Amino acid sequence: MSATLPVYPWHLAPEGLATRRQLRAMDLRPGGQPVVAELQRPRRHGRPPLVGYLYRVDQAKPVRPMTPGRTRALAAALRARRICPQCRQDRGYCIPTSLGTCASCAFEGTTT
Repeated sequence: MSATLPVYPWHLAPEGLATRRQLRAMDLRPGGQPVVAELQRPRRHGRPPLVGYLYRVDQAKPVRPMTPGRTRALAAALRARRICPQCRQDRGYCIPTSLGTCASCAFEGTTT
């Protein structure tokens, strides 16, 4: 077995291979199978290419259904992301990690 993966250019992956997002659009998931190939999209100015990993569609498994417990856990996690750690208020939007607090707390002392 080869230690390197086959590499395909952007939009030229063979039939039967798909990225995670493409699998998800088909209501599938990789299901523990190994990556079988890479998809590379070139970029400008000497930057390294964007890489996407490809999985076999015939070995993919169906997406697990949402159970009531998973739905509650997801709702709790999203609710926790809306609560500002400084003022402890639910702001109705996810607190940006770049600020670490809600916009009101982050820019409280600044004037425009």
